[in-house]
Amino acid sequence: MMVCEYKPGLEGIPAAQSSISYVDGQKGILEYRGIRIEELAEKSTFLETAYLLIWGELPSKEELEAFEHEVRHHRRIKYRIRDMMKCFPESGHPMDALQASAAALGLFYSLRDLHNPAYIRDSVVRLIATIPTMVAAFQLMRKGNDPVRPRDDLDYSANFLYMLNEQEPDPLAARIFDICLILHVEHTMNASTFSARVTASTLTDPYAVVASAVGTLGGPLHGGANEEVIQMLEEIGSVENVRPYVEELIQRKAKIMGFGHRVYKVKDPRATILQNLAEQLFAKFGADKYYDIAQEVERVVGEKLGSKGIYPNVDFYSGLVYRKMGIPTDLFTPIFAIARVAGWLAHWKEQLAENRIFRPTQVYNGKHDIAYTPIEQR
Repeated sequence: MMVCEYKPGLEGIPAAQSSISYVDGQKGILEYRGIRIEELAEKSTFLETAYLLIWGELPSKEELEAFEHEVRHHRRIKYRIRDMMKCFPESGHPMDALQASAAALGLFYSLRDLHNPAYIRDSVVRLIATIPTMVAAFQLMRKGNDPVRPRDDLDYSANFLYMLNEQEPDPLAARIFDICLILHVEHTMNASTFSARVTASTLTDPYAVVASAVGTLGGPLHGGANEEVIQMLEEIGSVENVRPYVEELIQRKAKIMGFGHRVYKVKDPRATILQNLAEQLFAKFGADKYYDIAQEVERVVGEKLGSKGIYPNVDFYSGLVYRKMGIPTDLFTPIFAIARVAGWLAHWKEQLAENRIFRPTQVYNGKHDIAYTPIEQR
């Protein structure tokens, strides 16, 4: 009998071959299809980056314009999905609402014609286009308001911010939000991407793939960490409280939200970019007192734990950026999902190309040859 080495969380075990993204955790490098994240954040847009990830190369001007046109004109959602969302409890988390809505979308487009390039493209366009609409719609409906209709004259990020409050956003805020989506769109074989590929390997429809990944992203150890970073900063309250707060967490061996990463042993390159974006927002729209606290947390954690490779990850500064835009804390992770949908779809498409259903083994540690005990003897 073959003896398997057990690795909790499958740490370090390759689950697929992929050409979508690359990470060097020792050097702090992140690439999408070979292009450094810093260059994409400076020069690209979210939809261009999504195209790059899904179809494997940067689009021509004509290809990008066609893709953008398709996305603009598929933003609206079925009225029955809106009616369903109105029945969701107002206290429900937006990630739960998004997971249910993404799954419901598959009821209307469940053809599963996975060998048809037109079906694949239509599914990609529809999911990238409608996920932001569903996030914004639930935000307004849980307050008792009707959702705001998308505007075809606005680009992807500006339209989402408009749908949140029916006010056209400042161009700087819209561009910074678009960069945030680029930073969150893909990151190799993380938990939600693995979930997406496992679901995709069964040859179900892409809506079930996205719903599965959304459910995985919602956990506090994955996408939900940026919400908890803001809660931590609020709990600390002042720069003076940072050191005793951090030292107490370290003493208890408790997790410091927004720090540490399975791959990066230096500061996450996305955190560096997000910190710069936060400073741009503060320079134009005013400072945030929690930013000073965050900087001190980074300094103290670096002093205490930097030798162990624990530095800020993507979640540490993203919440401060969204907070400055007036976005509610519990929408931070759904925004993560808006971006990551394109990454999940890139992996869905790659999985279909050479599919084999996932069927890992296990290391059994239970008992053997236990006799059944009749119920009257228990």
